[in-house]
Amino acid sequence: MAMELTLGLKDQNGTLSLSLLDWGCFVKDIFVKLDGGATWFYQGLVDAFKEQIASAVEDSVSKRIREGIIKLDSLLQSVPKEIPVDHVAALNVTFVKDPVSSNSSIDFEINGLFTAKDGIPAPNNYHKKHRAPVSCTGPAKMIEISLDENVFNSATSVYFKADSMSWIVNKMPDQSLLNTAGWKYIVPQLYNQYPDDGVNLNISVSSQPMLRIADDKVDTTIYSDMIIDVLDSGEVIQVACISLVINATGSVQISKNNLTGSFGLTEFTMSLKWSNIGDLDMHQVQAAMSTVIDTVFLPYLNLHLAKGFPLPVLPGFTLENAEIICRNSQVMVCSDVVHTGEYDLYKLLPLWVNMLSI
Repeated sequence: MAMELTLGLKDQNGTLSLSLLDWGCFVKDIFVKLDGGATWFYQGLVDAFKEQIASAVEDSVSKRIREGIIKLDSLLQSVPKEIPVDHVAALNVTFVKDPVSSNSSIDFEINGLFTAKDGIPAPNNYHKKHRAPVSCTGPAKMIEISLDENVFNSATSVYFKADSMSWIVNKMPDQSLLNTAGWKYIVPQLYNQYPDDGVNLNISVSSQPMLRIADDKVDTTIYSDMIIDVLDSGEVIQVACISLVINATGSVQISKNNLTGSFGLTEFTMSLKWSNIGDLDMHQVQAAMSTVIDTVFLPYLNLHLAKGFPLPVLPGFTLENAEIICRNSQVMVCSDVVHTGEYDLYKLLPLWVNMLSI
């Protein structure tokens, strides 16, 4: 018996649709042998209706194939259109075009942009640009995942609009800066007006950070404001605001099925935005700001980046021996995969049994 199938796999409103374009089941020959006292009689009937029996087998198998393809299509339709990242964002994994197949691979293109949850407006101004493709090096891997830098910038847009890029610093390695006594020789008037009072540093990013992916690195410029708050007799008093422009360079890593990263300081500049305690000697302040950036700002940023975001990998599989290439405004992940056992592949077995059993 021979079976031939021609399947169609297309994008349908962001999900994959599987259809049976052509099929055939051909029974070349069939042999039925009966045992018993009257086998000479029944064997003659079987031989006489051999063609009808073969036709019935072909029809039954073809029916099961059609039913199985319908079930597989239903399974594909149930694939989620987004992957939750946290309470703020999700990753849009809807398909944007029909898959393209070759002799040894199949290419899928998904939206890939971060979207906002809880009614926060999502970015809609990212358009795919034509870029030179990035290729994996070395022996061929099982999967290749290409991420445009727009994916990362959609993430910064969502988190910036959700006001998730601000925090109050009330603990740090150098605790002296959290008391006006620690500013005595940096900003004397601060200590003179508020002697031995507590200090909080209110840091907020003032515009969406944009990431630039270059050869083997990721660059970004972060514009932020730092307000110095004095805690005086239970009252929070804003005394000055310093604007910071932080240039940082980072790298991308893989942790299980998550894409993670970290940044280090390249350089920074600063200026006094406003002050309620008079002018500040910015040369004196610079050393304090360097300490804040190195021991608070970047570690806080890298702590969140270490969590990363999930790559679109099938449930029950994890990346293995992954290689990362940064080039041409893209990040390419080339990896093998292994089955972790967290998802039971044998759940699909009854589906194939129903397709093939008669």
